[in-house]
Amino acid sequence: MTSPLLEPFTASFVLRALVGGVLLAAVCALVGVWVITRGMTFLGEAMSHGMLPGVAVASILGGNLVIGAAASAFAMAAGVNALRHSREFGRDTTIGLLFVGMLSVGVIVVSHSRSFATDLTAFLFGDVLAIRGPDLLLLAGALAVVGVTSAACYRQFLALTFDARKARTLGLRPDLANLIMLILLTITMAVAFSVVGTLLAFGMLIAPSAAAMLVARRMPVVMLTSFGIGAVAVLIGLWISWYAATAAGATIAAVTVLLFFALLGGRAVVTASRRGSAATLGS
Repeated sequence: MTSPLLEPFTASFVLRALVGGVLLAAVCALVGVWVITRGMTFLGEAMSHGMLPGVAVASILGGNLVIGAAASAFAMAAGVNALRHSREFGRDTTIGLLFVGMLSVGVIVVSHSRSFATDLTAFLFGDVLAIRGPDLLLLAGALAVVGVTSAACYRQFLALTFDARKARTLGLRPDLANLIMLILLTITMAVAFSVVGTLLAFGMLIAPSAAAMLVARRMPVVMLTSFGIGAVAVLIGLWISWYAATAAGATIAAVTVLLFFALLGGRAVVTASRRGSAATLGS
């Protein structure tokens, strides 16, 4: 008799969802940490919603939705990158304007096309349980690209994050590093969209990395911890979804956020306990 803990994963579609979710957790761990430390969180959120026009056009033309999402996300990233040095307004203003513009174009395309075949619910919330073999290959390919690029550019990314001026004096080409980082973010958001939808892709990108930064400091350790938290969230989320009959993608995203707050609360308790112990010893 199969254990209740393992029963959900005896179903092939749940097992594929688990593998796909773990692959996505790895991709997000490599990129999410840089997004947070570089203050690019709003860009990630805007990009997740700004993919609609690319997905809509790809659906109408019968193309690949992930490629459409990536093209739309990259257009936004390129616009932000081109205007990031503007003295007329801040980067947040640029991101906000591009976000609204891209989303508006997407809604216009959808509203004027009777042939739009993509379920908007799936676009927003994804369908992790519908992952197939080709989707797993796509996620594995994205992980390979992001992993190799992150390893090759680690020094440049680190210098760009903490001191862009020093990076320039050291000849580390921070402008190029910034562009590469935006491309990696584009790839991550596009493949995340294919698994958990646009609204939840942002949660998978940010929550595990934010949680990992509560318990680790060195970048490689933070990334590894983020991957572990994301993978555990996928496992728990699928298990809960199976027995509670909830939306799998949304449940996974909710678990990532709950894990963040659990670690945040745990750290607060430990800090308070240490302060209490120090005060006792001092008195």
